[in-house]
Amino acid sequence: MRTQHSRLRGVNFGGWLAIASAVLWFSGVEAAAPPKLKVDDSALPAESRPTLSFSHVVKKVAPSVVNIYSTKTVRQNPAISPFFDDPFFRRFFGVPFESIPRERREQSLGSGVIVTEDGYILTNNHVVEGADEVKVALQDDKTTYEAKVVGTDPQTDIAVLKIDGKKFPAITVTDSDKLEVGDIVLAIGNPFGVGQTVTMGIVSATGRGGMGIVDYEDFIQTDASINPGNSGGALVDAMGRLVGINQSIISRSGGNQGIGFSVPINLARYVMERLVTDGKVTRGYLGVIIQPVTPDLAKEFKLPENTGALVGEVTPDSPAQEAGLKEGDVIVEFNGKKVTDSRHLRLMASQTPPGTKVPVKVLREGKEQTFTVKLGELEPEKLAKAGRSSGGLRRESAADPLDGVTVDDLDSRSRSRLGIPSNVRGALVVEVDPDCPAAEAGLRPGDVIIEINRQRITNADEAIAASEKVKGDRVLLRVYSGGGSRYIVINAAKRR
Repeated sequence: MRTQHSRLRGVNFGGWLAIASAVLWFSGVEAAAPPKLKVDDSALPAESRPTLSFSHVVKKVAPSVVNIYSTKTVRQNPAISPFFDDPFFRRFFGVPFESIPRERREQSLGSGVIVTEDGYILTNNHVVEGADEVKVALQDDKTTYEAKVVGTDPQTDIAVLKIDGKKFPAITVTDSDKLEVGDIVLAIGNPFGVGQTVTMGIVSATGRGGMGIVDYEDFIQTDASINPGNSGGALVDAMGRLVGINQSIISRSGGNQGIGFSVPINLARYVMERLVTDGKVTRGYLGVIIQPVTPDLAKEFKLPENTGALVGEVTPDSPAQEAGLKEGDVIVEFNGKKVTDSRHLRLMASQTPPGTKVPVKVLREGKEQTFTVKLGELEPEKLAKAGRSSGGLRRESAADPLDGVTVDDLDSRSRSRLGIPSNVRGALVVEVDPDCPAAEAGLRPGDVIIEINRQRITNADEAIAASEKVKGDRVLLRVYSGGGSRYIVINAAKRR
């Protein structure tokens, strides 16, 4: 391999690409009628906001919140116990005894919410995951029922249970999209197994994501105390309407520290209806790799604001390609709704059935265009694609955005070593000075520069030539890494 030392030097695809947009799809063969919920989507009346007591709300809501007891069998080989590492015990019990698996019963405690009068209950998947037996206890913790797990969706951490009976105290649900930061909320559940407990707080934030807790995150954040055992319980507004299913906390101690998360009822309700009517929740396929729009990218693409989802790559033969979408498009509207960021696009798509034709509005070179995309079905291996950012070429100026990067041509050996497909053409980044602007932007050796300032690059010589044309202290690169491509902006001015 030859190393080029010139104005061109490498680009790194440092951050992983945002996950391809996805959509929920269902089988179309109804196994049951949708659950009949009590719904009240009206806004909170002004007179209900200031109050000295929420006892009337609790009296109305508390009977709908249940305790969930799950039991599962865990098989364990006793040889993994420290006891059996001791030579004395190994001689005493002998090898045959050690090889016999031991079983133990593991119990866990959580909460749930009755959402229909005929006994459908919403809770978290992690409350009942792997359970052999699930029991539901009503508010008095004495009236218990054997519960059937109707279905689970680990990607949103939602599970649906069913108990037999009629006239259960079903909670009223509302539109969680209407929640506002500062609204008063109550969290109801059974923390630490002490019994039904009510805590109060406010909505600290909405649309929280990127936590790495589940695949589809759109959490309501609250400072209402949520502790172990609260999982699956109710988050209600000041009128006692269900707005979320309590899911998790951020804590260094294991107890509440004022940062709790709930799955919005709109998302939980959609998952529940799919599980009940179709028996499963599958997800669809748009066929793009998207990334957030940073301030630097917004400037390079001449966007009016830092919103939307930037298309880093369009998968061949995908719904997006067939509709006409291209790399560099910024998706600003999906199915008539504004796209705030890449995560928001993915969430909206996740609740649109595959096979649906949706209008997708993009900004392409500063001009709005609308395409109609017929969503496909996502295969498991296409759940996510990601990549790292790359950057740079080198010149003499201290403010050169491409300074500090060395590139070379791609050959069969480097493709094999780095897992770069044969259809990817560009300049391979072989060295990046750790202190250069490109490294700060996320460039790493092994990235492939495929565009410089929207100019296509197929080899190292072209990359060097393109780098010599770069004017100013900023450069826009498109790079391939980790199975996909994305855009990055290298800004040498930040180093001055």
